[in-house]
Amino acid sequence: ADGTFAVLLIVFGLADMNGNYCGTDVGCLAQTSSTPRLAQSLGEVVKRRAKPTSESYMRYDTWYQTGPYGHVAGLSVGEQGETWVGYGLTYRTHLGQSGLYAELHLMPGLYLDSGGFDLGGWLAFRSGIEIGYETQTGVRYAVSYDHRSHAELFEANPGIETVQFGVSVPTRN
Repeated sequence: ADGTFAVLLIVFGLADMNGNYCGTDVGCLAQTSSTPRLAQSLGEVVKRRAKPTSESYMRYDTWYQTGPYGHVAGLSVGEQGETWVGYGLTYRTHLGQSGLYAELHLMPGLYLDSGGFDLGGWLAFRSGIEIGYETQTGVRYAVSYDHRSHAELFEANPGIETVQFGVSVPTRN
């Protein structure tokens, strides 16, 4: 993966915005409320030139959306101290009436290799997809895949991918 998930987030979000937000009383970029949630994921770096290592990832989905886009903050720490922190957007769609969903995310952030894998620069974009199931109580179980790189803003751009399993819970009703 490269920036594919980021492009999909923009394309699907703009299509949803055009069909469901623009031309309404609230407008294209209406701020609406959403359920804030806290997620914890554990996974492994799986590709590129990186040695397979484990990673812990915590994410907070905020209490509002702008049009079809949710707002999210994230923090991940790798086995060797690699740290990424960022803020960005999500786009979620439900897959039928079953509780299944797919969510795309795009988050620019700061990356510190701390002696671990060197991404080639301090700025790293995290984009990916999460496929999951949301229970009737709002707890979500998901598998995610994401890519991090700096989009060739610095000389070396090795990038990394991670696969993770996560659980998220609403932080209020």
